[in-house]
Amino acid sequence: MNAASILAPTALLLAAPVLPAVVLRIKAAVAGRRGPSLFQLYFDLAKLWRKEAILSATSTVVFVAGTAVAALATLGAALLVPVGWQKAPLAFPWDFLLVVGLLGVARVATLAAALDTGSSFEGMGASREALFSLFTEPALLLALGCWATLSGKRSLSEIVVSLEPNLWSGNGGALALLAGAMFVLLLAENSRVPFDDPATHLELTMIHEVMVLDHSGPLLASVEMASAWKLALFSSLLVQTTLPFAELSPLVRAASFATGLLVVAVAVGIVESTMARLRLVKVPQFLLGALGMTVLSWLLLGN
Repeated sequence: MNAASILAPTALLLAAPVLPAVVLRIKAAVAGRRGPSLFQLYFDLAKLWRKEAILSATSTVVFVAGTAVAALATLGAALLVPVGWQKAPLAFPWDFLLVVGLLGVARVATLAAALDTGSSFEGMGASREALFSLFTEPALLLALGCWATLSGKRSLSEIVVSLEPNLWSGNGGALALLAGAMFVLLLAENSRVPFDDPATHLELTMIHEVMVLDHSGPLLASVEMASAWKLALFSSLLVQTTLPFAELSPLVRAASFATGLLVVAVAVGIVESTMARLRLVKVPQFLLGALGMTVLSWLLLGN
């Protein structure tokens, strides 16, 4: 581990709040509005950290602990993902299994915090989140396994640096399916349209937002920061497993990586501006389609 391997992911984590802001700016531009500043989330986080957390009378230590564990688990998963031209600070064989595991821990901690409030609405959102995770987690694990099989490597950092342009010429169909599945998983795991609407305030239709209705002050800041980290994590995975970095210079890698993150954020904003939220009964079918794409990719790579 060197200083650069720590500096790169630190810079990404610090810049993570810009990605949700880019999504909002794209949505505002499509609607003919100006939209918030790219630094609005930083201002919101600073304001939330200064406020007092108001806890429900039915909440226990599980509520606070669950929020903290979810943020720390998301942070740990982000530190296992390489950033463009640098290996991850925590890189070792089969580390992508731990990435999926830590994201699962963050989800369980969030569910526990939501259930601890005793709110029927938050329990409803938690049950929906648990159901949808049955489709997203296997799909993510299988997608990462496909890239490991294709590259012959067992670490995310080694997988990224070993992807060459000729892989697309020989396995274009499988890689296109994987990229499509990863984008669908990015939308689902980050509670974006068409799976969820982060801007809605209707409890009967919310999933993630309804689970954090009782969060306030520093606890809500932790949730918002973890959400930004998670979006940056999935965007990084999508960009780095789609773009072949092996033959690029470090400077070009950095520029390509940053551009790729912005392109992903713009794509999310366009999707949210042009699509409506799916009916809840349709969400599992859509996620099952993403899982099917990863299975088909696995079969194509096996041939």
